Amino acid sequence: MVLTDSAHADPKNAVPFRLRIDGHWVRVDERLLRAHPGSGAMLAYRDREASTVFHSFHAGSKRAYRWMTEHREQNGGATAETEATTEANGTAVKTKVMRTEAEENGKKKSNGTGAALLPPDKIDAINMGKFGKSAEANEKICRSFDVLRSRVRSLGLLRADDAFFVFKFIQCVALIAFAVFLQSRDFFLASALCMGIAWQQLGWMIHEYGHQQHFGSWWWNDVCGYVCGNLMQGFSLGGWKEQHNVHHAAPNVDGRDGDLDLLPLWATIGTQLKRIDGASPLAHLLPFQHLYWSFALPLLRFSWLLQSVQFVCQMRHSFYDIHRQRALVEQCSLALHWSLVLVQLYFLPDNLARLQYFLVSNLFAGFLIAHVVTYNHYSTDKFAYDDPILENFACLQLYTTRNMRPGPFIDWLWGGLNYQIEHHLFPTMPRHNLKKVMPLVKEFCAENDIPYMVRAYGMA
Repeated sequence: MVLTDSAHADPKNAVPFRLRIDGHWVRVDERLLRAHPGSGAMLAYRDREASTVFHSFHAGSKRAYRWMTEHREQNGGATAETEATTEANGTAVKTKVMRTEAEENGKKKSNGTGAALLPPDKIDAINMGKFGKSAEANEKICRSFDVLRSRVRSLGLLRADDAFFVFKFIQCVALIAFAVFLQSRDFFLASALCMGIAWQQLGWMIHEYGHQQHFGSWWWNDVCGYVCGNLMQGFSLGGWKEQHNVHHAAPNVDGRDGDLDLLPLWATIGTQLKRIDGASPLAHLLPFQHLYWSFALPLLRFSWLLQSVQFVCQMRHSFYDIHRQRALVEQCSLALHWSLVLVQLYFLPDNLARLQYFLVSNLFAGFLIAHVVTYNHYSTDKFAYDDPILENFACLQLYTTRNMRPGPFIDWLWGGLNYQIEHHLFPTMPRHNLKKVMPLVKEFCAENDIPYMVRAYGMA
């Protein structure tokens, strides 16, 4: 899962640009982009309206609001109305150039083979949605969501319960300890399965600390993220945030959300078929992706482990300050994780047992993680790079996200991501409050004629 937008591949190509926040254009130059703790997430909204996504991502962050004010004031505090015409024209030209380059690259890669997989007039429409709200309805929804955000804040639903996070961490440590105990009693299969569950549950914790859900301090959230992620899980916190924050900013948007880019083994949208060489064996494999998709889910953890190692090895040369500054911490904590894994495997009786334990624990953890994270978005509509839905944060999240019906066991197994709609609308909201905000979100959807999608296991 990698970033696919050319501007994400080389951030220098994207600056300078602007974000429109609360009626003002905020200029983002190379210095500000390098210093952004969220790295490339803001690139998904360059030269666009970004008020709601800014407030949703930075709820409670005094630092973010100070930066936003400083960079707005440095440009004379100009309002969107005074610069909209010039900026809109500039954006139109820039967007046209970027899309033309992307189209040319697509032509070169496809060699006209898209038609061999499916008629060209049908390819572009596969899995793609269209946002049809009127300007008046769009404005009403945006105002209504602003009211909902204020209500959520006033109810204290963005504040975390320390006891909840301590309890969840103790659960994870207990699962690892129990896995080691079972191994010491020669119950190797049970131990491997228990370790897989522990890694899955730790995955939800790195997700929460990556979203700054526990502490008001980003520093403490990151420290806990390194412990739960790099040290205990083997996942790079920085690498996770680099990819996942962009996903949250523009879920299911072609060219912006890297989670859609699963080629060459899977095509999530029709336009990706144009990039497949018809002579390649993979072109003949894709029509059967619905058959082998589920069998590949356990491999997700291996993929993320490899991506984490690759990411931390490159951190010292990153464009972003935060990655260069944290490189040593990430590298040492990840190295310590693999040292502990090797120590545990050493105490197994032979190499065959070690290989079996390693595969079972990681494949089981991969399945437990993947069957959750692949459900919420891949079953919903995707949108084009420049679709108008990008101007409406609430609709973008609701049209591209699906919940799993809640229950005590599902809430635990899914780590709160069965409330994926609520999580995407309020990414900094602690897991234990997602259920509380659900009735308010359903009310908001009903009042504004927006779909609220939810299914149970038997219907998924």
